[in-house]
Amino acid sequence: MSSVTRVVHPIEEESFRRLRARLDTSHLPPLTRAVTERVIHSAADLEYASDLVMDEGDLVKAHAALHAGAPVVVDVEMVAAGITRRETVCRLADARSGPGLTRSAHAVRLAYEQVGPGALWVIGCAPTALEELLVLDASPALVIGLPVGFVGATESKAALRTSGLPAVSNVSEKGGSAVAAAALNALLYHPVSPFEETS
Repeated sequence: MSSVTRVVHPIEEESFRRLRARLDTSHLPPLTRAVTERVIHSAADLEYASDLVMDEGDLVKAHAALHAGAPVVVDVEMVAAGITRRETVCRLADARSGPGLTRSAHAVRLAYEQVGPGALWVIGCAPTALEELLVLDASPALVIGLPVGFVGATESKAALRTSGLPAVSNVSEKGGSAVAAAALNALLYHPVSPFEETS
């Protein structure tokens, strides 16, 4: 699945120019830089430069999987709304809560039943969605785990980092749908190399 050339609006170009004038990201590997800059751009928050945690090797593999057509699963429609160049799976509307199970966690179960292993998971709202994903044998291509909040958010992201799964996360309580979508968009917008297209 080849990427289509994206037309960048002059306002976005100027925004990234100002971002780079205030923060030097030139030392970062290409995909790490792309994710970091787009997350910062989405939140106008330079602190993400030291808050985000990711591995370039994981991003390279996830980028290839994404552009080869791997499914993208989101925890809420607000994340889906921010991902404009790719169809996503969100099962929250079909989910039900129960004893010891939130709607967000049930939605993750339903989504996994639908897509199986190898998907990219983008979680920007509910820590319980991320917690549920970690107990499934989902074999994800990548987990973008950036839920926001004072209850469970930092703990769920710490659990993601210790799980060994390929991931983008952050250390603090902040996060949210916009930054989670931005991280995925960074991979969508980044050019596909000739090697990826032929491999």
